[in-house]
Amino acid sequence: MKTVELQDLPLRPELRGQSPYGAPQLQVANQLNTNENPYSPSPALVADLVAAVEDLGASLNRYPERDAVELRTALARYFSGQTGVSVGVDNVWAANGSNEVLQQLLQAFGGPGRTALGFGPSYSMHPILAAGTQTKFIDCPRGEDFRIDEVRALEAVHTHQPDVVFITTPNNPTGDVTDLALIDKITALAPGIVIVDEAYMEFSPSPSAATLLQKYPGKLVISRTMSKAFDFAGGRLGYFVASPAFVEAVMLVRLPYHLSTLSQAAAIVALNHSADTLATVAKLAKERDRVSAQLQQWGFDVVPSESNFVFFGRFANQHLVWEKFLERGVLIRDVGQPGFLRTTIGVPAENDAFLAAAEEIHNLKDES
Repeated sequence: MKTVELQDLPLRPELRGQSPYGAPQLQVANQLNTNENPYSPSPALVADLVAAVEDLGASLNRYPERDAVELRTALARYFSGQTGVSVGVDNVWAANGSNEVLQQLLQAFGGPGRTALGFGPSYSMHPILAAGTQTKFIDCPRGEDFRIDEVRALEAVHTHQPDVVFITTPNNPTGDVTDLALIDKITALAPGIVIVDEAYMEFSPSPSAATLLQKYPGKLVISRTMSKAFDFAGGRLGYFVASPAFVEAVMLVRLPYHLSTLSQAAAIVALNHSADTLATVAKLAKERDRVSAQLQQWGFDVVPSESNFVFFGRFANQHLVWEKFLERGVLIRDVGQPGFLRTTIGVPAENDAFLAAAEEIHNLKDES
C-alpha cells in the first residue's frame, strides 16, 4: 500500500503542527510518570470481575445498556458517601475515562465561536480537548507559587467571558488545592459553565466542590475518574456529577452505546470493592508526605501536594535532570514546566528508588 505523510493530508489548520498527548512508555524498574495507583486490584475484586465477565459472555452479541443506569446508580451512591453531598442517578454521567467526559461537555457547551478558560500549568488535555472541539482555549497563568491568583483569575473571567472554565483541584501537575471560596467567586462571575476537575480528590482531605452544586445548579459540573485513587486506570471509567440538565445535554452528543457491557460491569465490581481499593489511598498519602519532606530536607523546592504525586524543582534544565533519573532506572514526568519535574507516588520500594536517585542528582551540584 502506498503511504503518505501527515502533512499531505487535508487536516484542519489548527491541528497542523500539534503533537498527540502521551507520557513516555518505557520499560524501566520504577515507572512513576502517569499517576496511577501502584497497588493491584485485590484478589476478591479480580474474582468477582472474572465471574461477572463469565456471566455476561453469552450476551455480548447484544448492545450494552445504553444509558448505564446501574453503573450511574452505583457511582451516585459512592459519590454521595465519599463527599457527603447526596446525589442520585440523574445527577451522574459516565464515559470512557474523564477525558471522554470532558470532551462530551465541550461538544455540548464549547465549539466554534466559543471559548474555554484554564489556569496553567494545569492538566494538559484541557487545551487539547478544546482544540479537538474547535473551542478557543485561553490560558490564565497561575502565580509564582503555582496557585490560582485570585485577582488575575477574576479579571480573566470578567475580560474574556468564557463559555467554559476549567478548575483542576488538586491541580495536575502541581498537586495544590484551590480553596472553595475562590471556586465560589469564579463560578458566581462566570457567564458559562464551570468544570471542576477533581480527578485526584480522593487523595485530599479538603472538601469537594460538590458542596457548591446546590448553589450553582445551572453552572457547576464536578468531573471525576476511577483511574487514580481506584486501582482502575486500565478500566477507563470517568464520570461527572451535576444537575440532571447537564446529563440531558451530553446525551445529545454522546456516541451510541459508548460504554461497553464489560466496561460497565468492571466498574460496578470495582465500586462494590471501593472500601478495599481506597484503603491504599491513606498509604499513598503517607508516602507522599515522606517523599515531600525528604526532598525539602535536601533543599528542593516542593509544591505542597494533596494528590498522589509531587511537583519539585528548581532546575536549570529540568529535562537534563529527567534524563539523570532515567539513567538510574526511575521514570518520572517532564511536563514542560521550566525548572520543575513531577513524580508519581509509588509503593515504598519505588519511592525509595526515586529518593536514592534524587539524592545522587542533588549531590551533582551542576544538575540541581
